[in-house]
Amino acid sequence: MNNSDKTPALQDLHDRPRACANAAASGLARRGFLGGLVAAAAGGALAPALGHAAAKKTAIGLDRAKWAPRNHEMVAQMIAAHGNTAPGYKAGKRPYAVFDWDNTSIMNDCEEALLMYQINTLAFKLTPPEFAAIIRQNVPPGPFSKDFKNAAGNVVDLDSICADLDADYAFLHANYKGMAGSKPLAEITSTVEFQDFRAKLYYLYEAVNDTHGVSVGYPWVIYFFANMSEADVSALAEASNDAALGAALNKVKYTSPADRPGKAGIVSVTHFHGIRLCTEIAGMMDTLRSNGIDVYVCTASLEDVVAVFATHPKYGYNVSRENVIGLRLERNGGVYRNAYLKDWPLTWGPGKSVAIKREIVTKKGYGPLFVAGDSDGDYDMLRDFPETQYGLIVNRMKSGKIGELSKLAAEQIPSSKPRFLLQGRQESTGNWLPVETSIKYGKTAPQLLTT
Repeated sequence: MNNSDKTPALQDLHDRPRACANAAASGLARRGFLGGLVAAAAGGALAPALGHAAAKKTAIGLDRAKWAPRNHEMVAQMIAAHGNTAPGYKAGKRPYAVFDWDNTSIMNDCEEALLMYQINTLAFKLTPPEFAAIIRQNVPPGPFSKDFKNAAGNVVDLDSICADLDADYAFLHANYKGMAGSKPLAEITSTVEFQDFRAKLYYLYEAVNDTHGVSVGYPWVIYFFANMSEADVSALAEASNDAALGAALNKVKYTSPADRPGKAGIVSVTHFHGIRLCTEIAGMMDTLRSNGIDVYVCTASLEDVVAVFATHPKYGYNVSRENVIGLRLERNGGVYRNAYLKDWPLTWGPGKSVAIKREIVTKKGYGPLFVAGDSDGDYDMLRDFPETQYGLIVNRMKSGKIGELSKLAAEQIPSSKPRFLLQGRQESTGNWLPVETSIKYGKTAPQLLTT
């Protein structure tokens, strides 16, 4: 989006650090400056290329790890200034930080990994009629967007792909011993019905989200937990996490079998396998708590799924369960229903800020000191709270609203008082890089912003 398209609130964020920067920084022409950043990025050491002087070191216990040096020092200074060793610290008014989960606190998306794991293990507690109802639930009928074509070049529509999935699931349910049949999983997964089911159900997930948006797609995908208990889903999530942590980071293309075109035809879809822990985020969370600053997670995945990852000691994040906020389902007793919780916000985009205000601000009386995110779903919470000193953006070189903030963060790199920070990552390893630039999966050149 062009600068002229910014909202007044975003323009205020844009102007605030410029007034604080020194005369040399404010004299830089924007186009020339950003060009210099990209050139410096190619050298792999962005902050030193900009000539930052070494800042005064602050002993608050934040592990250096693979932080971009400037980000590390600024976050360390923030913790020192607001933590429990600061002169004005009040134990009854503890500051707090809010972290997104998927692709911020970890590499990749644990909800999407869980969907693929659920498919691969046929971990459903749904009758064929229940499954048929859920794949159509709240999804507008008709064709998907023009990007969702079959091998023959025809746009796929909801009715056609759902008819194919109905037939696939009926076969799997009747034959798999974990459902109503007697055949082992290994035998079932070798069938064309299963291969068609896997490709088309994940294709449908992508098509629903891209065509109708996350307000339809994000609740839709968690309806597959219907008839499960919280314990069932937690065990499934833990198994999925462990499998994904042990898997290679690898993009795999799934194509439905040529000899089972069905009504939708032959379709292909790609899933990014593998998850990686982010030791820098886990370390920061621990340092914040040690310094009297509370830690929260606000996620657009099912709250109970992320809670497994965020709270289990073996993953190292150690977030308190009551501090995990995310999507919620209605329940019948202890069993999930395929219905989104009434009057609960969709914790994506503006809904994240709504949930933070409802769950935290109403109790504490103030907004977060620090927020971390990576995508358009985090845009609002990154910028909505006047108390927030830093919004950290894990740099995925994206466009859209988060692209606007990423560009702003890049422009603020020379500032001594930035509002946003960019943190680099290498997608092929899942590890942070000690620079503001990132390296996309399948690429070797570092990149600062989307092209």
